[in-house]
Amino acid sequence: MRGYRVLLVEDNPDDEELTLRVMRQHQVADEVLVARDGVEALEVLFGTASRPGLVARELPRVVLLDLKLPGLSGLEVLSRIRSDPRTRYLPVVVLTSSSEESDILSSYRLGANSFVQKPVEFQRFAEAVRQLGLYWLKINRPAL
Repeated sequence: MRGYRVLLVEDNPDDEELTLRVMRQHQVADEVLVARDGVEALEVLFGTASRPGLVARELPRVVLLDLKLPGLSGLEVLSRIRSDPRTRYLPVVVLTSSSEESDILSSYRLGANSFVQKPVEFQRFAEAVRQLGLYWLKINRPAL
């Protein structure tokens, strides 16, 4: 049976640590791989990662994708995910601090499954991550 694997694409160490802590605390994911930029995210998804610990045995069940990333932006990563038959149906949740209408529209136009603005307050951020994990990993039935 497939485990509950997540690819977290996040360049902010504080948001990364909080997300990982919430997922561990609520036992939401069996495994979370962290890519710290867009290039690493694509390397994980397409099996070309060179950094130790970033090699995935199989595709994750969901990608939590920040938009404001060094190198390739989250929108560029999303576009590449949707353009490849291996990842076309992979659930991608944009989890970002942006509230720009253009980012929301671009995310959905490129095929995001969901757009979630990161709450600034700690408890609300933790609850948002918990709910995202529960829905996308335990309730949602993926096409893959």
